[in-house]
Amino acid sequence: KIGIFLLEVFIQRTRGALCVRSSRRLLRQLLSTAAMNRRYTLDVAAPLLRTQSYVDGRWVSAASEFPVVDPCTGQEIVRVSNCGPGDARTAVVAAYEAFQSWKQTTAKVRSQLLRRWFDLLVLHQEDLAKLITFECGKPMREAVGEILYSASFLEWFSEEARRVDGDIIASPFKDRKILFLKQPVGVATIITPWNFPSAMITRKVGAALAAGCTVVVKPAEDTPLSALALAELAEQAGIPPGVFNVVPCSRENTPTVGEVLCTDPLVAKISFTGSTATGKLLLKMAADTVKKASMELGGHAPFIVFDSADVDKAVGGAMASKFRNSGQTCVCSNRFLVQSSIHDRFVEKLHKAMEAELRMGHGSEPDTTQGPLINSRAAEKVALQISDAVSQGAKVLTGGRRLEGSFVEPTLLTDVTTNMLCMKEETFGPLVPVVRFNTEDEAVAIANASNMGLAGYFFSQDVRQIWRVAEALEVGMVGINEGLLSTPEALFGGIKQSGLGAEGSKYGINEYLEVKYVCFGGLAP
Repeated sequence: KIGIFLLEVFIQRTRGALCVRSSRRLLRQLLSTAAMNRRYTLDVAAPLLRTQSYVDGRWVSAASEFPVVDPCTGQEIVRVSNCGPGDARTAVVAAYEAFQSWKQTTAKVRSQLLRRWFDLLVLHQEDLAKLITFECGKPMREAVGEILYSASFLEWFSEEARRVDGDIIASPFKDRKILFLKQPVGVATIITPWNFPSAMITRKVGAALAAGCTVVVKPAEDTPLSALALAELAEQAGIPPGVFNVVPCSRENTPTVGEVLCTDPLVAKISFTGSTATGKLLLKMAADTVKKASMELGGHAPFIVFDSADVDKAVGGAMASKFRNSGQTCVCSNRFLVQSSIHDRFVEKLHKAMEAELRMGHGSEPDTTQGPLINSRAAEKVALQISDAVSQGAKVLTGGRRLEGSFVEPTLLTDVTTNMLCMKEETFGPLVPVVRFNTEDEAVAIANASNMGLAGYFFSQDVRQIWRVAEALEVGMVGINEGLLSTPEALFGGIKQSGLGAEGSKYGINEYLEVKYVCFGGLAP
């Protein structure tokens, strides 16, 4: 820290002789290197740091273990039970047996249990956030935000549990009544990603349990600790044995465990968040038993700034949308399209904001805004997109380098064209490629030229344009003059190859329900 302070003083006193941009780059590199070399200790309450699988209300050791690594330092945190296909099958059977009684539990009781679970997440938010920071690298402030976001889904679906209503439909026959009943589908397997290791579980599980389903969760191999902590709190909340099960496993065991969770005849529903490629494989496996499926897959969100936009608000929206979790969110902006008349002004202001507001380091440091990417493969992908763009004529205004470990400098590119890799593939990192456009039709065409359709954003103060573009964008979620759009009250889902079904909102619980038609005849007087 003293060395960093002295370097900052040196930069301030030698601005005339030293390039400020180079100095800042050097400072960033020192910060990330310091974070890599320093030892950080995960300090959480003992009951929340679980390392065994959780099946049928018991903590169970597997035949082997796998390491959980701090992506910032590369240091091992703990070793966790490495479940195999047999363990997954045991969890499915436990969930199936628990379903027979859980589906008979009243909606009021399910609501009360989810509410207790919500209260416990809020109570332990600091410790839960530490787990997120250490296993996925997310800055502590963002990690606390994720825990509160996670808890909000349990609160929301605790309320929705009591609103699962059927219908009585007017019959064309005097002697019959037509009824529609909503019933839980059964055992749901939940396969979640590492970038939101808590929220992606509660958004699915909250709806499933509220509907009367039981679940088996397979968390991402990088981030099992958050899932296991949720299991500990579910037990404390009084969720019955077998209703909520967690089977962590290594990357090597994931294919065989995933196959069980997608093919076992006792499983009625799968819910997956992750890459489109993996989602397609899971759908193929689920097809043989015709399972109900919901998929929240990849995104490639456009961020359009029209000439009528408030540029300062657009810059603020870009910062919020792009750099949350170091750009590792499925709904973060990937392709920045800026109208020619305001292009230079927007780029200049965004450049200054990035230089002033972003700081790399370990997530536990209070002033860190940008943690590492999840692993070296993720960093290599971003570095490849940057080098590809530069090789085709893009200019680097700030950043541009991969640093030690899995750190990548927040990078701003201009003179970007649509044939560059960063405009064709989802980035999942802190890269801002800016494309200049001239007309509204051109921007919409570029935005829609993707087989992904999760989220899209645009900034405009022209009301007529707002309606036109909102309807024209081929995405499931649209942010207008806003860079953050997720909330439990709102639907979350995509179109095209970005997914199937919806999460959150009043519609999310329907993914875990079947509608049964009952024809009640023989009622003639």
